[in-house]
Amino acid sequence: MSVLTPELRAEAERVKARYPSGRERSAIMPLLYLAQSVEGQVTREGLREVAAVLGLTTAEVEAVATFYTMLRLRRTGRHVVAVCTNLSCALRGANEVYEHARETLGVGGEETTEDGEFTLHEEECLAACDAAPVVAVNFAFFDRMTPDGIDALIRTLRDGRSPTPTRGRFPGDFRAASRILAGVDGGPATGPTPGAEPPPGGMGGSSSEREGASGSPPPGGMGGSSSEREGASGSPSGEDASNRGSM
Repeated sequence: MSVLTPELRAEAERVKARYPSGRERSAIMPLLYLAQSVEGQVTREGLREVAAVLGLTTAEVEAVATFYTMLRLRRTGRHVVAVCTNLSCALRGANEVYEHARETLGVGGEETTEDGEFTLHEEECLAACDAAPVVAVNFAFFDRMTPDGIDALIRTLRDGRSPTPTRGRFPGDFRAASRILAGVDGGPATGPTPGAEPPPGGMGGSSSEREGASGSPPPGGMGGSSSEREGASGSPSGEDASNRGSM
């Protein structure tokens, strides 16, 4: 069964047309996000179809898909909870946050809850060390997280409400966020759910600290093993922020 319907294939062609002739491979990232927006993951068929759109081999597309941790190659829940456990976050309690998330969700790393709502991911780096420890949900950042904060965040999502990220708007579920990163949606038509409060620990520090915090790139840091990073080719570039993914 095709991943890209005729309508999505037309959108894929429009994305491809943004890039100069001979540089179409730069559309790999947005097209992988587009494929991911269909099923919440990039399937083998999705890899093949993206390759066909760009005139590349499946292996060339897969080399990119396996490099970036924001591209999921396995079953994924409606919400991906990514906890950064790199040095800065670890020194400020990220391991406790991660273990608490495991207990709250009842799953291990890279596992999805039985109801299909949550996938827990231990992230190598979210590139927001000044706001450690950091958690990302569907690519939206929640700074200075605590065990109580992760509880409140998960409870908000389970109740069907939109949490308030430290910066920007909550993009919706993982598939909707992937569509935004594909560059075919401008984002949610409205802001966070009226009256929504940031989870405890999710926006720690004084107001001046929060206002001074620098914006963070999409989650992912340096995805993959060192050998994967050294061997991955064709790292994309282009107009979209998604093409500059930090994962």
